[in-house]
Amino acid sequence: MEIYRAHVLCCGGTGCTSSGSAQIIERFEQQIKEKGLDKEVKVIRTGCFGLCEAGPVVIVYPEGTFYSRVKVEDVDEIVSEHLLKGRPVQHLVYTDHATQEQDASKPLDEIGFYKHQHRIALRNCGVIDPENIDEYLAFDGYKALEKALTQMTREEVIDEILKSGLRGRGGGGFPTGLKWKFTYNSPGPDKFVACNADEGDPGAFMDRSILEGDPHSVLEAMAIAGYAIGAAEGYIYVRAEYPIAVKRLEIAIGQAHEYGLLGENIFGTGFNFDIKIRLGAGAFVCGEETALMRSIEGKRGEPIPRPPFPAVKGLFAKPTMLNNVETYANVAQIILNGADWFASMGTEKSKGTKVFALGGKINNTGLVEVPMGTSLRTIIYEIGGGIPNGKKFKAVQTGGPSGGCLPTQLLDTPVDYDNLIAAGSMMGSGGMIVMDEDDCMVDIARFFLEFTVDESCGKCTPCRVGTRRMLEILNRIVEGKGTMEDLDKLEELAQGIKATALCGLGQTAPNPVLATLKFFRHEYEAHIKDHVCPAHHCRALLQYVIDAEKCRGCTACSKVCPAGAISGEVRQAHVIDTAKCLKCGACMEKCRFGAISRQ
Repeated sequence: MEIYRAHVLCCGGTGCTSSGSAQIIERFEQQIKEKGLDKEVKVIRTGCFGLCEAGPVVIVYPEGTFYSRVKVEDVDEIVSEHLLKGRPVQHLVYTDHATQEQDASKPLDEIGFYKHQHRIALRNCGVIDPENIDEYLAFDGYKALEKALTQMTREEVIDEILKSGLRGRGGGGFPTGLKWKFTYNSPGPDKFVACNADEGDPGAFMDRSILEGDPHSVLEAMAIAGYAIGAAEGYIYVRAEYPIAVKRLEIAIGQAHEYGLLGENIFGTGFNFDIKIRLGAGAFVCGEETALMRSIEGKRGEPIPRPPFPAVKGLFAKPTMLNNVETYANVAQIILNGADWFASMGTEKSKGTKVFALGGKINNTGLVEVPMGTSLRTIIYEIGGGIPNGKKFKAVQTGGPSGGCLPTQLLDTPVDYDNLIAAGSMMGSGGMIVMDEDDCMVDIARFFLEFTVDESCGKCTPCRVGTRRMLEILNRIVEGKGTMEDLDKLEELAQGIKATALCGLGQTAPNPVLATLKFFRHEYEAHIKDHVCPAHHCRALLQYVIDAEKCRGCTACSKVCPAGAISGEVRQAHVIDTAKCLKCGACMEKCRFGAISRQ
């Protein structure tokens, strides 16, 4: 067994990889070898640390020094100063948004971003090498599977999941244990376990990060589920746009086979279970369970009416139990620590923790995991670090294209399934996009509806035609051509689509429109009545104006105007011909005197 005096953990998730972490890791290994430290210091490629805004991230243990935005050229200094001389490189240490301090000795759980988090599904992400099964085993990996197979009956496993109160983290919030029980009770010798890793919400990357940082947690949970319901085969449906996740899943499956943790006679109990990967082409509708299963079967990915539900007739017309990645990531911990332990966290009807992809107009973009019931305010301001550039918070979109935008007055809403629905949004799979005063809520609604129109499979008329009609109305409004009657039409169409669409995609597609109409109706009315966008965002309603008192006549604006819409003599106030203006904003960016404004 090799013992090292220091470990250098480098993020190998998609975000940091895209910013050059692979080259950083390579440089660390080169420098450590050149300095003769390769017997003392080990470099480990981990999954996502969560704080994506600070990436590429490097943490040096045992000190726990958190380095942010590391570049390849910084590596030599870290090796020569920190690893050789024991002196942390202060100017590379992460600046905590909560305190504006750079403290090389501050433990990770005292940094503002991590302070309010409780990581269960993300427990190993950023901690272990996801491509090394021995590291997963060192953190109690596969002990839950051993316990289930050797100490518990199938019924006891299902009862433990039921008692824990775990609900599906893919958006529906259906009790996980109940789904397992239904599938267990379905007759037939052949059953399947399936994993939904077809994460499609804009801005969402919870499942991807778990698969990249801790793939064995999903494999172990699927094996436990297979034992519980009586299945010998499982499928992971993952989108092909997740190459790092797919690669690490393939490695993990191979290692589990090698260690006898997948395949035949697992732990000598006679239980056989295997897992296959199926790649999706990125269709959002394939996040719906029946569409996903059709796609696994090689058919067109479109939903089919229910009942029968997959627990009765799913993959290949056999009983099938489907959960998403984050749901599975909780299972092993529940089996190991007990249902009461898990149920002690969260709220009465929403137990445990929830992972969110926090993005948009927020200082600490990244992945967070908090106990259910944590307020939106805590997530956005305490964990997220608030809104950048001194801007005002306007709204937060939860639930992605299926959710709604919640305004300032609802910032103290506890985040759980029931409270978010009561507020006019939903949990969804965990996307959380923050908006500030510069965001137009009409255009935000249009953006999400445009996404669902593009992603509709077209099978049912309400979704195929109804959402397109809604989008046409929104396009008219942002162009200043809407009428007040359009608002009534939007609400009528929305309610009709929600009531009649075939699957969850269509049934929830109108939610962003309904939520913005409820909380930001005045913005719709301003677009229609006054032909003004209050956020100065919608191009068709913008006007660029030069303040004659501030203009110095430097001609910089006229030189960059692509339409030749700006005229004026040198050292004299200039003017903009609104008929010619393309509203590109180049003049305002170029002006050094703040003389140009949007109205």
